[in-house]
Order: sequence, then C-alpha cells, then structure tokens
Amino acid sequence: WLLTANLLAAATATPVLGRLADLRGKRPVLLGVLVVVLLGSLIGALSTSVGVLIFARVLQGVSFALFPIGIAVLRDELPAEKLTGAMGIFSGTLGFGGCFGIVLTGVLVSDGADFHRIFWLSSAITAAGLVLAWIAIPRRPRVGTGSIDWIGAAGLAAGLVLVLLPLAEGGTWGWTSPVTIVSGIAGILVLIGWFLYERRITDPLVAPRLLTNPPVLVTHLSALVVGMSMFVMFLGSSYFVQTPRAVAGYGFGATVLEASTVYLLPGAISGVLASILSGKLIHRFGSRAVLIAASVVGVCGFVVFVFAHDRTWEVIAAILLVNTYISLAYASLPSLLVAEVRQDETGVANSINSIARSVGSSFASALLATLLAGITIDGTDVPTESAYVIAFVVGATAAALAGLLPFFGITRTTRTPSDEEEDEVHATALAAEWGTVGGLGGANTRGSSERPGQRIRGVPPE
Repeated sequence: WLLTANLLAAATATPVLGRLADLRGKRPVLLGVLVVVLLGSLIGALSTSVGVLIFARVLQGVSFALFPIGIAVLRDELPAEKLTGAMGIFSGTLGFGGCFGIVLTGVLVSDGADFHRIFWLSSAITAAGLVLAWIAIPRRPRVGTGSIDWIGAAGLAAGLVLVLLPLAEGGTWGWTSPVTIVSGIAGILVLIGWFLYERRITDPLVAPRLLTNPPVLVTHLSALVVGMSMFVMFLGSSYFVQTPRAVAGYGFGATVLEASTVYLLPGAISGVLASILSGKLIHRFGSRAVLIAASVVGVCGFVVFVFAHDRTWEVIAAILLVNTYISLAYASLPSLLVAEVRQDETGVANSINSIARSVGSSFASALLATLLAGITIDGTDVPTESAYVIAFVVGATAAALAGLLPFFGITRTTRTPSDEEEDEVHATALAAEWGTVGGLGGANTRGSSERPGQRIRGVPPE
C-alpha cells in the first residue's frame, strides 16, 4: 500500500489540482502542493507505524501535479522561442533526479539504516524547492472561469479506492471473502455512476467523450498496461536481486546499494537515453509504429527475465530492454493523443492518460505483492522462484497488449500535431517514466536482509 496509496492520490489529485491552478492561479496552487508534499515527507520521517507511513505517502502523491502545473508556469512566463528548451530542461531534471535518487537511496540505507533517512532527505529537498518557488515564480492575476467538479473528483477517488482495495488486501482477506467481493463490485458501480454523472453536468472533471472515443480509449488502455509492466519490472527486479540465493535457490543477495547501482542504475540510464531519442524516432516513424516496436522490445526483456535470470548480466540486460520499452511507450502515448483529439483537448486527454498509467501501476503493485506473499517457500516468507516467473509473465503479457491494442483502434493517418504540441510531447517523455519512480520503490523501503512479506524495519505492526 505504500505505492498503491501514493498512486491513487496522484490519480485523483492531479486533474483537480490542474483545474484549480487554472481557476485560482498557478503560483498559489504550486506552492500549496509543495507544502502538502513537505508535510507528507515530515510525517513519513517521524512515522512509527505503517498506517501513518501510508498517510504520508498519500500526501506525497499530490506531487504528481507539479509537472503539469510547472509546464503551465513556463508557458505563462517564457517567450515562445525559449519555451521548448526550458521544457526540455524541466523534463530532463526528472530523468536526472530519477537516476540520482536510485543511487542516493542505496547509499542512505547501505549501512543498515531504515527508511526514515529517505523521508528526511525528501523533506529537505522539498523545503528548498518551496523557498525557490516562492522567490522565483511571480504573482499573476486569476484568469480562469468556471468551477471545479468536486462531486466528480470524490466519485473518481472513491471508485478507484474501492476497486484497488481488494486487489491490495485480497490475499489477506481471501479472494472469495464477502468484503473482497463487495468492495470490488461497489467500486465498479461507483465508477459507472461517476461516468453517468460526468455525462450530465456542463463542466465535468473529465469530458466523457475522451473516455469513449475508440482511438483515445485504446490509447488510455495502452497506458494502463504500460504502467502495469513498468511496476512489475521495477518492483519485481529490485526484490528479486536482493533475495539470498542460499535461502531461496535464486537471487543474488544484493544489498540495497548494490541493487540500486549495479542492477537498477543501468536500466535507469537506458530509459533516460531512450526518452531523449524518442522525439526523433516518433518524428521519423510515427508514434503508433514506435509504440508497437517498443512493446516488442519490452516483451523480449520480460522473456529474458523469465528464462535467464541466474547471472547478473542477464538480469541487467532484461532491465535495460524493459526500461527502453517503457520510455519509448510513454513518449508515444501523448503523441498519439495529440493526433487523435482537438488541440483544445490535449491537456485533459493527457491527464486522463496519466490516471490510466497510475491505475495500471497500482494494479501491478497490488498484484505483485499478492503473488510474492502468497507463493512462498515452505516454512518461510520468502517467495518461490515461480512467483517471480508468474509476475514477469504478467509483465510480458501487458507489454504485448501495449503493442496489440493500437491495431484495434489507432489508425496510421491522424491529425498532424502543431509544433507547440510536439514540443510538449517530447518534453513530457522523460516525465512520464520518472514521475512514478521518484518516490519509494522496492529497494527504497527494505534493508538488505528484508524480503517481501516481512514488515518494514523501524515500523511496528499495527
């Protein structure tokens, strides 16, 4: 739930905060988001229970709104000739931060310390960002009109929580238990009611046509399965390499520092490089072709992990391939949306796509936790090798779907995006991947001796 709660908060808060920034001004909303993130980081740094830690991660989840609000600030403050470069730098900082964060996390906990150091570091960085934003971003008059669909926001949040709650807790409650079934059904009904409500109001949180138009719907579904495959690899690989071979018969017994630098960092670098090259590839071959080709690369990466994971270089190669796929896919998705919707709908469409990615990531994290906690070696809480194989087969299936879905709704001939839209697509390519990895990942919350199924060090059970 440390990841699921964070992603749920991101999915529900991002469209609301984006709308609020349009109505109330970008500076106050951005500063408010930073204050909430700082509060979440401080609560996490001082937490002594899992419940408090999850609450802290919920508060940190609103940080996902910083990127779209930041892009809007750049558009307001910079002349057109400087906007493209500024957006590229802004997006590139996420790639750099993601790589740096992976290594720094390993360093912080390499001596056996628990997760609290990570939250203290997050607090310091957020506080510095808050001060800089207060000084550097000028005040502007409010220009937006309309209102915020608070009922729609509450309905979306409730539906997502009710659907994902049984996924996260089904292994504990029992998959056929009444509470699991009732929660899942209730969530589906709430989301159906939310959709019907959004169709009836004049100023909805999400325009229904952006959920029902076949090419756009297919793009959202592709985003969902890409989000799934990303978290299967990110969490699964970090847990796998830290498993002691002497106990489980697989794994490498890597420390958190080794997992971060030896195994995850090369893949992170490959993802950043793929994001940088994505613009040229999309311009040359088209976003549809790039997404399909990327999915093939992703399937190959997962297949490598399924059949060859006994040597370090095999695991690194698998992570490299999957990260390349994820970066190229995330770069293709906004471009596909831009080509399928009207120019004045691109922002809303990309917000929905971001929610789809978050839902897919939440589903994957819950599914992986269930697999690794439910399929264990007799007499231990260590997952069996087959549990990881099943997880990576799921990842391969999700990657394959990402490439197959475009054949069922996305045409080769679409609207040609404007130069401004293309600039935003390329700038957001890096952000799509690193926005979700910037928080606590698999290696970030475990010590070198801890495995899936064990409680976090320093956090007593509730």
